[in-house]
Amino acid sequence: MISFVALLLCFLGVVEAVNFDQCIREVQSGLWGSVGGTDNYGNPVSDISNATSITYDLCVRACGPGAEPFVWNIFSQQFSAWLLPYLAIVAQLPLGANDKFDNLVALLLSIGSPTLAAYSLALTVLNGHWIARRFSRFSYPNVRHAVQILSKLQQAPVKVARGSMLASLVVLPENNQWWSELVDRLDYFFFTWSISSVASIVWVFVAFLFVVIDSFTGTIVSETLNANGQGVGSVYLWLLPVVIGWLLLGPKCDSVRLHRAMDLANAEAYVATEHGPVPADEVSSDRAISLARKLGSVHRDEMCTPPIYNYARYLPWVQSVEEVYHVFEAASKRAELHHSVDPDVPWEREEKGGRAIVRAENRRGTLAQVDAYVRPTRHLYRSHWGPGVLSRFLVSSLLALALTWATTGAAVIVVWFTPTRGLGCRSGAYLLYGATSTLVWLMLVISSGLAHYSTQAATDIEGNPVYTRATRMAGLVSILLRRVGKCFATCNALWIVLACIFQFSSFFDRCYCNSSVLGLGSFAYDVIQLVPADISTMKTAWIGGVALAGLSSILFVLFVNIFKDPPLPAE
Repeated sequence: MISFVALLLCFLGVVEAVNFDQCIREVQSGLWGSVGGTDNYGNPVSDISNATSITYDLCVRACGPGAEPFVWNIFSQQFSAWLLPYLAIVAQLPLGANDKFDNLVALLLSIGSPTLAAYSLALTVLNGHWIARRFSRFSYPNVRHAVQILSKLQQAPVKVARGSMLASLVVLPENNQWWSELVDRLDYFFFTWSISSVASIVWVFVAFLFVVIDSFTGTIVSETLNANGQGVGSVYLWLLPVVIGWLLLGPKCDSVRLHRAMDLANAEAYVATEHGPVPADEVSSDRAISLARKLGSVHRDEMCTPPIYNYARYLPWVQSVEEVYHVFEAASKRAELHHSVDPDVPWEREEKGGRAIVRAENRRGTLAQVDAYVRPTRHLYRSHWGPGVLSRFLVSSLLALALTWATTGAAVIVVWFTPTRGLGCRSGAYLLYGATSTLVWLMLVISSGLAHYSTQAATDIEGNPVYTRATRMAGLVSILLRRVGKCFATCNALWIVLACIFQFSSFFDRCYCNSSVLGLGSFAYDVIQLVPADISTMKTAWIGGVALAGLSSILFVLFVNIFKDPPLPAE
């Protein structure tokens, strides 16, 4: 694809190539009249021979509307130095879906919406920190395992069933093995540090550092001014903190291994009966905690295990966590009051390592006793959304938007202050990329909220869901937003790659783009010959852009590193 575009641009460059150096000499000689010459700030000059810039109208007449010729040496040098390392690191983004198409869509979503990619990562980090703190005041057995399991299942469509199954899973000592073994089964290495990931990150970092240094030399500034990849290096820099952040977290996103781990653990689950605990298989095929294998079209993204889809699982995951939380809360309160599950069994106090522990004898009882043990002593208001979802959403959104617009803004700054200063084709391409990235994030987040709302249906006497017109409409709008958002993300991913190729191939090096017509309008002019003041201002802007993009990326990685390993509840 890239080779085809390069060959096409090479052919077009031969057909309609212009030579701006020759053009300015003709203008200075008076061949095109004495009107239209300007200085590098757009001010008319009295003597056309002193003109270093020309108005857009004169540029089109004297130079032609075409672009400068395609130069393979410049294209290959800039492409390999600026764009190729980032395309290589895209392969390090975590995937893991069983469907190759889902993995492809996840890649396009990441490239097409850095905002969504950073948002899902920040949300995952904050969720892990939140659940650890929320469960930290409990001292009931397996609470530490519950935090670990639920945190690792953010990449999966986890389902938690209310009732006796969940009560038995938490209370019965026979299920200790279920908790511990599931933690072990989920502790596998799927997306973690490897030689290839480290090599890719180092390659990008070193390439970025070297080319940034080289770009400040006079040779590159003067010879490859408009084909320089400074802006490209900044606009893709978000990839580094996102890839490093996921490597620090090590998400469990292999769909096959997740389902297998859950199935093997659930095969060893026990439930309480009136005659004592029995294997869950003897009672029902349902389980207290499981992974959904099939959901409706509204919840399509929840089934996809690549971590970028964590945005779609956010609200359902919080609801699942709350179900488990309330059971542990009730059981912990009963244990603190030294109440056994079976009221006829006296409480036996035991300490281990200076901490009181709950003995197995105090955790056994009949089905009715287990249900009563975890029944709340007060009425619980259950929100359809969950505690703290708004605050974590806002923090994650601010972090994602800051990273997106710091890197995109840095790219805009670099080309904005490259003469002719102002909004042109190159800066407009980056602005469009950032704006579309933000729009895709907004559409998909709204879609996930509507999808969650559409499932909050009332139930009839027999317990069957009753959907209203509002919930049905929310589901339809959710599907529409999701599909349109993904189409926009795909187009945006293709656009940013194509825009970079256009920049390296001199396709943007034409009167319209060089004159910043988008921003200057009728006052547009084309700077053809640089003066020392231009180079000084341009280098200052480039340094500022690099600093903005680099600092924002470093701060994002620091955020992930600080919050990624919260202290777990004591066992």
